[in-house]
Amino acid sequence: MKKAFIIIGMALGVNFGLSAQEYKVITSVESIIPSGLGRSRIINALEDKDYKEYTSVQTAEDNTRNKSKRGNIRVKNFEETKLLNFFNLGGIRFQNIAANDAMLTSMMNDMVANGWELAFVSSAVESNAGEDDHQGIFITRYIFKK
Repeated sequence: MKKAFIIIGMALGVNFGLSAQEYKVITSVESIIPSGLGRSRIINALEDKDYKEYTSVQTAEDNTRNKSKRGNIRVKNFEETKLLNFFNLGGIRFQNIAANDAMLTSMMNDMVANGWELAFVSSAVESNAGEDDHQGIFITRYIFKK
C-alpha cells in the first residue's frame, strides 16, 4: 500500500513538472523623434496566431511555399496604451520618461497579479543616425511566462 502511494505521488510530481509553459510578449514603443511628433505606445495582442500557418519549407529539391496572404498575419485585436514621447519642443523630457516608467510598472504589476512572471526583456533603438536624423524609436519587448 505504501508503495502505491509513493508511485502515485511520483507520477503526479512528474506530471506537474512536465506541464507546458505559456509565453506572452508585450511591446513598448517610445518615440525619439524631436518636437514630440512621434507616437509612443504599449502594445498587447489580444489574439493568438499559429506561426506554422505562415511558415514555408524551402529545399533545393522542392521549393514549396505557403500560399497564405501576408495580410492574414496582422492582428486586428490588440490593446494600445498611450505613452508620452521622450522629446518635446524643449528637448528631452524627463517627466515623460518617469510617466512612461509608471505606466510600464503598472502594466507589469498587472501581469504579475494575473499569474505571469517576467522572464526576459529585450530592447533596441532604431534610427538612421544620419547627419539630419529626425526619426527613431526605442522598442522594448517584455516576455512573460506562466
